[in-house]
Amino acid sequence: MKAKSVTRNRLAFGLTLVLVVGMLCAFGSCRKKEQHKQQGKMVEHDLPQIKDSGELIVLTMYSSTSYFIYRGQDMGFQYELGKQFADSLGLGLKVKTAKNVPELVHMLQSGQGDVIAYNLPVRKEWRDSLAYCGKEHVTRQVLVQQSAGRGTLRDVTQLVGKEVHVKPGKHLERLKNLNQELGGGIRIHVVRGDSITEEDLIAQVAKGTIDYTVADDDVAQLNKTYFTNLNVSLIVSFDQRASWAVRKDCPLLAKAVSRWFASSVTSSAYKASEKRYFESSKTLSYSPILSLREGKISIYDPLFKKYAKDINWDWRLLASLAYTESNFDTTAVSWAGARGLMQLMPSTAKAMGMPEGKETNAEESIKAAVKYIRQTTRSFMTVPEAERINFVLASYNSGVGHVQDAMALAEKYGKDKYVWRDNVEKYILLKSDEEYFSDPVCKFGYFRGIETYNFVRDIMARYERYKEVINY
Repeated sequence: MKAKSVTRNRLAFGLTLVLVVGMLCAFGSCRKKEQHKQQGKMVEHDLPQIKDSGELIVLTMYSSTSYFIYRGQDMGFQYELGKQFADSLGLGLKVKTAKNVPELVHMLQSGQGDVIAYNLPVRKEWRDSLAYCGKEHVTRQVLVQQSAGRGTLRDVTQLVGKEVHVKPGKHLERLKNLNQELGGGIRIHVVRGDSITEEDLIAQVAKGTIDYTVADDDVAQLNKTYFTNLNVSLIVSFDQRASWAVRKDCPLLAKAVSRWFASSVTSSAYKASEKRYFESSKTLSYSPILSLREGKISIYDPLFKKYAKDINWDWRLLASLAYTESNFDTTAVSWAGARGLMQLMPSTAKAMGMPEGKETNAEESIKAAVKYIRQTTRSFMTVPEAERINFVLASYNSGVGHVQDAMALAEKYGKDKYVWRDNVEKYILLKSDEEYFSDPVCKFGYFRGIETYNFVRDIMARYERYKEVINY
């Protein structure tokens, strides 16, 4: 009887143990499922969670049409649209940049940002993980040519026998394919020099140095605002659809983006951004106000003389800067929003103590500009005094960050980072080339360096002319 009792007890204990283990496993499984569920909630980051965070993280790439920093301010068409969208949601904006399109997509997929604010090509391989949204944009490659002169080409067949200059990359590949489609005959000239960028080639077409090049239509249209003699109407590629994108698991955000674009493309803010980058002329028409033969540069000469002393400048140099910036027009407003005689950006003018509403006041503009020059000079105290003025002028045009990037590039490639001409100026030019502005030594990304290159040279050349004919 004892043996049977022990056996029953053991059996009961075993059954109890099995039940307990089973319950524990079931509880553990439920707990694990709940944890996964909670983790899933943590990973989910659609519109409600973004609103809770108070910040929209936009992913984009540096370029002349998407995003860049100019005189210390964030600018670019896609950036401005991203800012307008964030404002519509009552959110702050944070920008993160990628070096190329694959990295841009990876950053979105890995949760490093909320939305790609860039004309992302619509591709089949991304449809499972991305939701394209917003306004669909059709991108094309176009022929850049002069609108007059040797005769405007109106059909791609007319390229046979013509020489087209392009950098290695997608434009070269398209030209090769087009040449095959036409049976040969396009004289393709591949430009491999490191010091020549795509936008340099566009400038060469405008100046008549070369006849033709190829560019993306948005880049070509933007450059047409710098060179009004360009024709960019001849399409040389197939259409490529592109738009913004979010992760596939963010349907509410995708709907919000599309809804915002639908309601905003006709808004004044959207239209103003389009006009700023793709329509407004980026050049200033110059005409002298007073004759140098009379010993005067402008009606503001007394003010230049008064304030140039504060920074130990020759007043004629300050006058040359003002002429280059505004043509001595106190009401001038640049495409970027710089105002007044000395063309200070609004945030800079405010930081320099300019009273609100005094942007068109010549003395206030000069006073604030001189203060800014003094402050900028402190950033280049390691540069020899004889060279320092070039670096300060360059920074006045571009912002200190881009000049420091150019100095870092110059040093990396064996040039003297403390000498401007033929040294650092070469690398400010190359800051529009992806190979250089994406270099780890660069902190401020893309910049249209040709403007700064010409800015410094023009001011110094005019200053030398002023010294010849105007007494100190």
